[in-house]
Amino acid sequence: MLGTGEVRRGLAAGGASLAAIGGLVTLPTGALLALAPASSAGTLFDSYTLSLLRFTLLQATLSTLLSVALALPVALALARRAAFPGRIWILRLMAVPMGLPVLIGALGLIGIFGRQGLVNRLLAIAGVDHPVNIYGLSGILLAHVFFNLPLACRLMLAGLERVPAEDWRLAASLGLGRLSLLRHVELPALARVLPGAAGLIFMLCATSFTLVLVLGGGPAATTLEVAIYQSLRFDFDPARAVALSLLQIALTGLVLAVLSRLPAAEGSRGEGRIPRRFDGEGFGSRIMDTLAILLATLFLVLPLGAIAAAGLKADLLRLISLPAFHQALLTSLAIALTAGLLSLLTASGILTAQAAIADRRHPSPVLRVFGRALSALSSLVLLVPPVVLGTGWFLLIRPHADVARVAPLLIAAINMLMALPFVMRVLAPAFESHRLRTTRLAASLNVTGLARLRLVDAPILARPMLMALSFAMALSLGDLGAVALFGSQDLVTLPWLVYSRLGSYRTQDADGLALLLGLLCLALTALGTAGQRRQP
Repeated sequence: MLGTGEVRRGLAAGGASLAAIGGLVTLPTGALLALAPASSAGTLFDSYTLSLLRFTLLQATLSTLLSVALALPVALALARRAAFPGRIWILRLMAVPMGLPVLIGALGLIGIFGRQGLVNRLLAIAGVDHPVNIYGLSGILLAHVFFNLPLACRLMLAGLERVPAEDWRLAASLGLGRLSLLRHVELPALARVLPGAAGLIFMLCATSFTLVLVLGGGPAATTLEVAIYQSLRFDFDPARAVALSLLQIALTGLVLAVLSRLPAAEGSRGEGRIPRRFDGEGFGSRIMDTLAILLATLFLVLPLGAIAAAGLKADLLRLISLPAFHQALLTSLAIALTAGLLSLLTASGILTAQAAIADRRHPSPVLRVFGRALSALSSLVLLVPPVVLGTGWFLLIRPHADVARVAPLLIAAINMLMALPFVMRVLAPAFESHRLRTTRLAASLNVTGLARLRLVDAPILARPMLMALSFAMALSLGDLGAVALFGSQDLVTLPWLVYSRLGSYRTQDADGLALLLGLLCLALTALGTAGQRRQP
């Protein structure tokens, strides 16, 4: 049992986190709603807005279908081939796109599928006159598949790995063929994860910003979020920005409502250990599985290799010595560190309050409502995308102060909100395990307050908190969404510097800066996972 003082401090920390997140999300949303009747009623459902909505839904639907359909044979092949050479490294490779800054991934895809990319050079050698065009809908779909196929594959593989070993032995004893095994064993296992996985991917694609900004290719391939950015950044049309922001909130709210009714997409378990399989021993099956795994691996490796190859061709020493790089690096690190620390404080407050509520055998109705509100914070963060948040804060602050003065803090706060679900996912299991292990012992020894923090909590929770901080910082370092609204000559981050070089056709500089940004994010991720293998 926690002491009365610890319970009070935990509830106070949770209240502070709830108030901070609620204020960061509801204030800009309220500003958008307040401006809506006067400025956006006439533009909410005009032909242009409806075309944006149609394209947003179209590209998200097609991206989801392609990601899931192409991941399905890869997941089935990896599930069958537990002894496939390098299987564990292939699974680790599939985690790279999920942590890769989106802008860097887009540049890697341009290096392979762009006009001067590897694919078009090979087509030219083969005598094909019509090059592959990566810009427009085709490029957006290709990029979304690159980022979301690994996610879909890992989620489906996790579902297959949870099938009990007895089921595989029973199927083998019954002599079930390939189609019968798929129908009676594999598809039921996949059905438990596919709806949630598809819903999650649809949400990610519907709120995609950077990929559409870089690869959209014009008004015909523009989503709601990119149109919001363009309305403020280039047209300075707050009325249209408000209308599009409200429509985006309605869309994400509808998607989240549907997602809440779907089975949760579960993560991958362990390092891919699966029960022994007795199927797929035929030569044809082996060839098809090997081909599916190799093609998926090649699809992921080539853009990553293109990033490294193009970046190494740039004059990295010159880029590192540029004052613009120094300014962007310091700004990015300051914003990333601020966002990471804020996300740690906020997540710790939420988890401490949840522990205080869980410690009460019979919590009051008020505490139960408070606990549900804390659990819903991640959904509240997902409800309002970064560009919409930035739009609301821009409209809220502009009449009263210079937005440029508070832009760095706003960017850090928005990045904190975007990192919070990932930080919670890292910290929640560690906090819960630590609470179950130490609460009674610490109470029996009367170790409370700062003494408990120093002697009990810090030694155990330091490693997961370092991991969460490194992930949050890497996510903030690679973000282009928030800084796209507030970036200026005086506020330049590394992703904004890469994007500006790309926009001014200084492609080689953009490639070199992208490589440096990727290495920095990789170093942060490696720092967060350092020593993980040595854990018991």
